Amino acid sequence: MAVDLSTIVKAYDVRGVVPDQWDETLAELFGAAFARVTGADAIVTGHDMRPSSPGLSRAFARGAAALGVDVTEIGLCSTDQLYYASGALNLPGAMFTASHNPAQYNGIKMCRAGAAPVGQDTGLTEIRELAENWSESGAPAPAATPGTITGRDTLEDYAAHLLGLVDLTSVRPLKVVVDAGNGMGGHTVPTVFAGLPLDLVPLYFELDGTFPNHEANPLDPANLVDLQKRVREEGADLGIAFDGDADRCFVVDERGNPVPPSAITALVAARELARHGGKGTVIHNLITSWSVPEVVRENGGTPVRTRVGHSFIKAEMARTGAIFGGEHSAHYYFADFWNADTGMLAALHVLAALGGQDGPLSALVAQYDRYAGSGEINSTVADQADRLAAVRSAYGDREDVTLDDLDGLTVSAADWWFNVRPSNTEPLLRLNAEARDEPTMAKLRDEVLAIIRA
Repeated sequence: MAVDLSTIVKAYDVRGVVPDQWDETLAELFGAAFARVTGADAIVTGHDMRPSSPGLSRAFARGAAALGVDVTEIGLCSTDQLYYASGALNLPGAMFTASHNPAQYNGIKMCRAGAAPVGQDTGLTEIRELAENWSESGAPAPAATPGTITGRDTLEDYAAHLLGLVDLTSVRPLKVVVDAGNGMGGHTVPTVFAGLPLDLVPLYFELDGTFPNHEANPLDPANLVDLQKRVREEGADLGIAFDGDADRCFVVDERGNPVPPSAITALVAARELARHGGKGTVIHNLITSWSVPEVVRENGGTPVRTRVGHSFIKAEMARTGAIFGGEHSAHYYFADFWNADTGMLAALHVLAALGGQDGPLSALVAQYDRYAGSGEINSTVADQADRLAAVRSAYGDREDVTLDDLDGLTVSAADWWFNVRPSNTEPLLRLNAEARDEPTMAKLRDEVLAIIRA
């Protein structure tokens, strides 16, 4: 089929509408290209619960096997379960998922052996170019001896690995509501949580890639409403929501109030530093709360600030030998998980921290949630550069502020900061603001938005 692959091969993954933008024929070419670019003798694949995922995943396996590569299929899995398999088996991997996107979408998240990321600068461009060439000229000649395709169940091993990284043996009984959003959390949570002192209240655990109840995107507050209501109704100790491929987790406290991902980053950072003797580097992106570097330093660690995006976090994790990294988007990265992100491991840390003391979650996280934040606010603009220049002009001459351009424009003062970043894919500017108190934050937020939206 005639396809402009630049529309579906993004910076970090493949993502598009099935079958309009890509299909099993193209998936087979991606499998062959992945085999060629990685140079691997064997790979591992997995897929989520979307209706198109099994067929796309099997087509990809056929493409790789045709070039002589042995394929291990782990079948239904979360994205972090695929990363586990890539790390534990030391094989390049491909996960078929479109994460939180609507049902008609699907995609491929690819990694090299040991869950090392594959992005635009680390092989994805070459994979796209090969698939484009072959879509015009025909598939590459098959190997004399094709590879094998075999199945393997890694769910129990994945759960055991995670549970070996967090001590939950002495936690008090907790009642937890988990909203899987009809995504892969419904597959992984029962096995990971089995045997723990938890009264589990499952919400939307039925695997259904049409997402009949709500989008599997907990970053949108509208998708947390059911979880918040159920936590209050059940008198639960906390609620946890996973996105569609269950690599991100979001937490609400016993009152149903969302816990900012920055507070979770700070909490887990403190625990990981304690586990490493009060030493270690922790990565955070530049729009996480001031709380994160403060807590890292208070616990003996070294905070390192990066641009937004998992490729930057993972690159800094590798460069600095960091023990942990966190993002505002609820991606949490662990050295003990091949520097890959796993929402499940972050969730286990929250359960261990809450269950290891007697107070409610709201009191526990208060020490990690110290400032007033706006959250991310998107504005559609006609000219991103023009509006960024206007913001810079408004603040650039002030003696009480500093400006930096690590990622977009960050403006910092004694009592507040804000960051404005252009979207790479849409005509948007993204604003994040934080201050020492709510009135200061609200005034700052409205002031900057007025400039952006002028």
